[in-house]
Amino acid sequence: MSTVTGASAADELPGPDGGKPLRGDRASTGRLGDRLFGGFATGSGVLVIAIVTLIAVFLVVQAVPALTNNSENFFTSRVWAPGGEKPAFGILEFLWTTVAASTIAMLIAVPVGVAVALFLTQYAPVWMRRPAAGLVDLLAAVPSIVYGLWGLIVFFPVWKPVQQWVENTLGWFPLFGTAGITGGTIAFIGVVLAIMVLPIVTALSREVFDQTPATHKEGALALGATQWEMIRTAVLPFGKPGVISAAMLALGRALGETIAVTFLVSALPDGARWTWSLFNGGETFASKIANNASEFSNPSKTGAYIAAGLVLFVLTFVVNSIARIVIERRKAFSE
Repeated sequence: MSTVTGASAADELPGPDGGKPLRGDRASTGRLGDRLFGGFATGSGVLVIAIVTLIAVFLVVQAVPALTNNSENFFTSRVWAPGGEKPAFGILEFLWTTVAASTIAMLIAVPVGVAVALFLTQYAPVWMRRPAAGLVDLLAAVPSIVYGLWGLIVFFPVWKPVQQWVENTLGWFPLFGTAGITGGTIAFIGVVLAIMVLPIVTALSREVFDQTPATHKEGALALGATQWEMIRTAVLPFGKPGVISAAMLALGRALGETIAVTFLVSALPDGARWTWSLFNGGETFASKIANNASEFSNPSKTGAYIAAGLVLFVLTFVVNSIARIVIERRKAFSE
């Protein structure tokens, strides 16, 4: 039995019309392209990992000296006085403001975004879907400073009576207690952040829902399911990993938003009363760093702010890692 080599086998392949055989040089050119593309993709992945690692190393190296000289508990103190011979700084206020505002944003943006995505893919007429989807995509591209100006000039006068009503009605509950803040509060920036990240959740969820296999939906309808039952049993389970990814991407933007939050939130002066109320003022990690960039005058002060940035970096990394684990477990379960 004779053995045909790869080159001779390629040479003997018939042409498109059964005529002259195709030569093997085209196949070898394709393999070279595959190798080049694979190498480029691998190099790009390694580069991204290297950049993230170098950022983490930089933050740790710059933050450790300041943390070792800190005279207050970094996680439980509200004091922020990184200068002087005895630096003292803590991130409790920044951590609470960042997490609370981002949580409010997610509680509003994710349900509304998923509902809008379901409407565009399952309920809206064909003539409306494409223009509406384009509008949602354009909203996702609006700069954050525009949202900040809109929130400050247009939305805040509308929000203020709502906040006063909630304070008067539910003020007995610590999260809604009156704090005497006349400007932007944690709840206010949470609502504005929800409007900012809503297009991200909607756009990504829409793309996932639109890829639901038609056989899944038709099978559910053929078994007598209503439109909502078909969505609940076929569309939502298929799109759940995508919705989680969209929510985590939106949460990453909410956690790190700087300009809009700096415009809107009312920073508490030194020594001011601080409570757990969502109607209190405060600063997020990003707004605190942005507002005090001029204080990076010595290694001690700079290290304190970099330590705060390191916490934000770790917080974002943990959130995205949890989302990745949930998605992978979901995929493994579905398989």
